[in-house]
Amino acid sequence: MIITHFSKLVHAQAQQVGDQIAFRHRDYATESWIPTTWKSFSEKVMKAAKALVSFGVKEQDRIATFTQNMPQGLITDFAAYANRLIVVPLYATSSTNQVEYILNDSQAKLIFVGEQYQYDHAYEAVKNASSVKKIVVFDKDVQIHPEDKETITFEQFLELGQTQDNENLVRQRMDQATEEDLANLIYTSGTTGEPKGVMIAHSNLMNAVRIHKERLILGENESSVCFLPMAHIFERAWTYFCLSMNIRVEINLRPVDVQKSLRETQPTLMCAVPRFWEKVYAAILDKRGRSSAIIQKLMDRAFAVGRKRNINYKDKGKKAPFLLEMEYKLMDKLVLSKIRYVAGLTNGNFFPCAGAALSQNILEFLHAVGINVIFGYGLTETTATVCCFPNVDPDFATMGTTLPGIQVKIGENNEILVKGAGVMKGYFNKPKETAEAFTEDGWFKTGDAGRITPQGGIILTERIKDLYKTANGKYIAPQALETCLAVDMFIEQIAVIGDKRKFVSALIVPDYNLVKEYAQKNGIQFDSIEQLLKNEQIIAMFNDRIQALQKDFASYEQVKHFVLLSKPFSMERNELTNTLKLKRQVINANYSEEIESMYK
Repeated sequence: MIITHFSKLVHAQAQQVGDQIAFRHRDYATESWIPTTWKSFSEKVMKAAKALVSFGVKEQDRIATFTQNMPQGLITDFAAYANRLIVVPLYATSSTNQVEYILNDSQAKLIFVGEQYQYDHAYEAVKNASSVKKIVVFDKDVQIHPEDKETITFEQFLELGQTQDNENLVRQRMDQATEEDLANLIYTSGTTGEPKGVMIAHSNLMNAVRIHKERLILGENESSVCFLPMAHIFERAWTYFCLSMNIRVEINLRPVDVQKSLRETQPTLMCAVPRFWEKVYAAILDKRGRSSAIIQKLMDRAFAVGRKRNINYKDKGKKAPFLLEMEYKLMDKLVLSKIRYVAGLTNGNFFPCAGAALSQNILEFLHAVGINVIFGYGLTETTATVCCFPNVDPDFATMGTTLPGIQVKIGENNEILVKGAGVMKGYFNKPKETAEAFTEDGWFKTGDAGRITPQGGIILTERIKDLYKTANGKYIAPQALETCLAVDMFIEQIAVIGDKRKFVSALIVPDYNLVKEYAQKNGIQFDSIEQLLKNEQIIAMFNDRIQALQKDFASYEQVKHFVLLSKPFSMERNELTNTLKLKRQVINANYSEEIESMYK
């Protein structure tokens, strides 16, 4: 299939496969999945493109989308590209201040919002964002403020496109569109400073489609659940890849519904972040722990057989010995297929995963049960994937090998440096920060330290800015320890502390339901979660689990003390980014008393 410019992609697909389904979304009223064909998709995109012209937007103007994953979001994206506009996607959980900052920095002319939360915050933000001329609301049930006379619904917006006679101008712009046009400004999460708008050109996105087409092996009738926010470069690039390859997209509106969506749609593909798979892993082990001794032995045997067959043979492109294959089929029928069915992954081909570190043990376990997770590494600035597992013989200790056309080398302080057609054009309106992001000879500085194996596998060791140096002069990589400990099903969130401290400590947000259940089983009385988390038996239980998990770390790297928190880290308190990364400086300030108590 020819890779088509995004200004024309939807219309080209409609001409070739117009009656096929481009995407589906759940209708919550009927609890059914509503299909949209390529022909219908194309018609709506053209109406939206004509409507945009009526607002006087010019080539390379910016429009913002502030929404969950919704069909209207895709329609708006491709209508914007038809007009050579730049789409600025905002996370659906963004605060009023975040929205206001991005609207002003990007000078967006319009903002498209999803549901009530996004409308309410956009309405307040627009009061201090003079560039915005109109708010367009996707969800027809949103309650518009009585004094708001400017906002219109998406239906009203499309009606403008129905009545406007400007299709010739839209098609003229489509013909003039080039790969060098900017497609997106994607704002970084800002863990250490104000967000920066990453300039992603059509050439960056189209290159991502090309190299993934070359690396990945697709089957017939593939489908993919759109689960991560479309404001995340990983999901955005992946969904565009799926649409380019005529892979049906299942749009998941609310993240909490993803397991339901998986069971209902049984997709062959889905990109996700490591935390999703950590939860799947914990759920499987929890299921095992609740089973009888006989079932536990059966499950353990199934895991062992799956590991031997899938990792030693299937993943290496080899045929398993006859007896092993027969035993695997039996174990798959009795145990493994049932696990995949409950997880909604019966039809799985492969599942790309990136965004943070993922334990090697979890990766191997998932492959053992027949869930083919393709782990990789990339950044917003590299248009997502730099490297990922190859199709044959993945090295689970690495993040895979570089994709075609991408160059990687190790620079000063072991920093991973990248060159290639996926690297951004720079940070919007920030020439100083753009210059600082590149070496003198044009390599992008990722900010991540790592190394390259003799086989070409990339190993990430730490985020350079996150490195701690203890009072004893020892360097600590907190992310490595957090990744190790977050595997435990009792640990929901963890922040490792240790910069300029005598030893390493941690703030831990437990899985409150599991802790309460443990207390009930062990006869521990409590009146509140705060009281329970200070119970000596609970603390001892966590300590035992932590010691077992971190035994392979050097003594100076290990957590010596910890505090169990009665409230999770949250975006509302500015402790997490929209991509759920820890804002360590904020956490250190918000929990200064708890931290100091561990060092008395």
